[in-house]
Amino acid sequence: MRLSLRLKVALALFAAAIVLLAAQTLGVRTLAESQEERLIHAIIDDDMRSLLQGYRDEPASLPPVDPAFGARVSQEGGSWFPLPADLTSLPLGIHEVMVGGREVHVAVVRFGDERIYRAYDYSVYEEHFKEGIDTLMIVTALFMLPSVWMAYWLSGLLVRQVGGLARQVRALRSGAASAIDPGAYDEREVAELAVAVNDYHRRMAAMVEREKEFTANVSHELRTPLTRIRTSCELLEPVALSLDAKSRQRLLQIEQAAEDMHALVDCLLALAREESGTAVPASLAAVVEATLERCADRLDRQAVRPVIEVPAGVRVPAEAAALGIVLSNLVDNALRHTEDGEIRFLWREGTLCIEDTGTGIAPEALPHVFERFYRAPGGRGGGFGIGLAIVKKICDRHGWRIAVESANGSETARGTRVLLGLEAGEAHELHENLTNS
Repeated sequence: MRLSLRLKVALALFAAAIVLLAAQTLGVRTLAESQEERLIHAIIDDDMRSLLQGYRDEPASLPPVDPAFGARVSQEGGSWFPLPADLTSLPLGIHEVMVGGREVHVAVVRFGDERIYRAYDYSVYEEHFKEGIDTLMIVTALFMLPSVWMAYWLSGLLVRQVGGLARQVRALRSGAASAIDPGAYDEREVAELAVAVNDYHRRMAAMVEREKEFTANVSHELRTPLTRIRTSCELLEPVALSLDAKSRQRLLQIEQAAEDMHALVDCLLALAREESGTAVPASLAAVVEATLERCADRLDRQAVRPVIEVPAGVRVPAEAAALGIVLSNLVDNALRHTEDGEIRFLWREGTLCIEDTGTGIAPEALPHVFERFYRAPGGRGGGFGIGLAIVKKICDRHGWRIAVESANGSETARGTRVLLGLEAGEAHELHENLTNS
């Protein structure tokens, strides 16, 4: 799933806030614990100095010798709890030991030739201190909840102008605006992006205008001479019988070349249009019949019989003109490879299947049939090598699916089968079904 820029910025800010809060909390906890230990050590140090001075002034106030320690032992506060015997190995200084599940501080000092052990129990105070630290941790965790809203709000401020630029770009695309005003943006980077978009839009608009002019020129300059050639060929038909066979063949080639060029110009002009026409439901059988009618002479000359198995009531959500161009190219391709056979149109579950009984397509050529200017080695017939490429472009523009399979080299089957799915996914699914059958 693609996340929005605002959500990404919000997540980044929230993650940064969590890291900062966690670092601050851990830092405060570590510093507080360190200061607590320093304070306890300072209190114990002052107490021990005072006690030692008192022992020097009044030796009778010295604590008794504990046989288990072989030293004098006392405990601060008058309370008494058993101390472990392994304390005798402690060096001079202040130490923290665990006694009965609680932390006890033990000061070890030398008084004359003797050692004095004095225990301090500050566990109650330390518990209160830890409760305060835990409260601080909880409060810090609660601060993370409003930080979610704060991060989302701040991200909105940061990407607000980017969102505004995106809306203006959409307005450019729809034609509701002619340019973007860079002065409307405070951030320098966004303003520079707006200038770049304006420049790109101007260049694209100029290019589209040139394409429209070129299309209009092609429509006029190419259609007119092609129409004259075709008309001249038709006018020569009555006298064609008086010509020798070679001349008649040349006349037919001229007429066929003019028809091919006329169909090619129609295809190129259809692709040059910026927008597709409105997809009004069209009668599939009528489009197929109109396509076959345009090439009826070629069908007769090559003894190719068309077979239409498309119910008359089938209507497809497709632009009739675009579908006619696709079918014309497919029929033309079939006729280039078929002599004395048939071309079958079969409608099956949302897909039009076009089969011929021609020579088929070599397996190594199948992956390249939709490439521009590709012509299979040793292929039959003329053409420009862009017919199927145009078919693929038109299908992609209208959301149709097309697949080609061929029985070239097979001993049990022959010809080529084209599957034209007029709804997304239909051709691929039918291709799989027919391949496995």
